[in-house]
Amino acid sequence: MIEEIMKKLDCTEQEAIQLLEDDKKIDKGEKLFELNADQKAVEKKMKNTGSKAPTAYKFQKRERKADNDKREIITHLLAALGEISDCIALNNGEREIEFVYNDRKFKLVLSAPRS
Repeated sequence: MIEEIMKKLDCTEQEAIQLLEDDKKIDKGEKLFELNADQKAVEKKMKNTGSKAPTAYKFQKRERKADNDKREIITHLLAALGEISDCIALNNGEREIEFVYNDRKFKLVLSAPRS
């Protein structure tokens, strides 16, 4: 192994032996080649990748269009349910109604499929 290191690194036998000994010490957790403060600062600067690259797209909160047809249907349903129930809750103006009938709670959900 020493001969192989000598060939690949073009070093003397003594340097190859020292290299193997240093490797063993490092494997055991010894800190041999520590950086000084200036070198650590340069290392930290080189490791820093900076901020992420800006993306080509920008997310914007889309304004939802009001569905007047669904709102009108919900108002008619509210009027009809008002005749049979005193406890009516409108959870979503275009979608959901909760009411109590004969001491049972019900929920109507109005949906308009795209098909």
